Amino acid sequence: MHIFKTKKELQKFLLSFTKEEKVGFVPTMGALHEGHLSIVEQSKKQCDITICSIFVNPTQFNNASDLDNYPNTLKADLEKLEQLACDIVYTPTIADLYKNGEKAKEFDFGTLTIGMEGEFRPGHFNGMATIVEKFFNIINPTKAFFGQKDLQQLQIVKALAKQMESDIQIIGIPTIREESGLAKSSRNELLSTSAKQEATLVYKCLKYCKNNQELAIPTLEKYIQEQFKNNTHFKLEYIDFVSLNTLLPITKWEAKNQNAICIAAYIEGVRLIDNIIL
Repeated sequence: MHIFKTKKELQKFLLSFTKEEKVGFVPTMGALHEGHLSIVEQSKKQCDITICSIFVNPTQFNNASDLDNYPNTLKADLEKLEQLACDIVYTPTIADLYKNGEKAKEFDFGTLTIGMEGEFRPGHFNGMATIVEKFFNIINPTKAFFGQKDLQQLQIVKALAKQMESDIQIIGIPTIREESGLAKSSRNELLSTSAKQEATLVYKCLKYCKNNQELAIPTLEKYIQEQFKNNTHFKLEYIDFVSLNTLLPITKWEAKNQNAICIAAYIEGVRLIDNIIL
């Protein structure tokens, strides 16, 4: 496994590969768990060379304390990637990617950023797209892999690749879950054992919708709101039924696999997000 700290060293090394070799790219912010590792495994299956980046991107945090408190587990992360035989790891400093005082770029992704995370985390997607665009320009991968748990991010990255007029194929990887159904996340480590158990409510609600699609969307929405209302430990931030293509709210189901239900909620001060595509 090759580890590079600067884009200059990385790009120089990438010149040694032929154009016929497929390069897979998995961007992460570290604190790697099974969800991240499953994405790396998918890249290894589909590509000749897999590059994983570990970089906590400052421009996508709209809360300075979240950035300060973000876990740094680089040593453990590198060990996990080595066990998977990841080919290349890129661990840049902020100075390697941003000029002094550089801010996030302003993007227009139309309706994709209006609701959900776009509403509750202003500026987040401009920061995310800024760094992903930088990575794409540095690495120019054949395929880039993103987890479906961050569904809005996945759809925005697809739009970004189109705006860049890039041939990079954006691949969404299904969410990896605990046995309980809770979506794998580095944030789960911040939860007590009892809260982890209670947090399964999020997935239970999504599953209920999947199993009761014959019910009207407003009925399902009301059901979920009641479930959270009855759980005093949870604070529901949003529950949105949206079209997968536009991420705009829907009141009636569209074609199969073109609908998404997205939930964000707090428990013990930890923000959890999850979704299901129907």
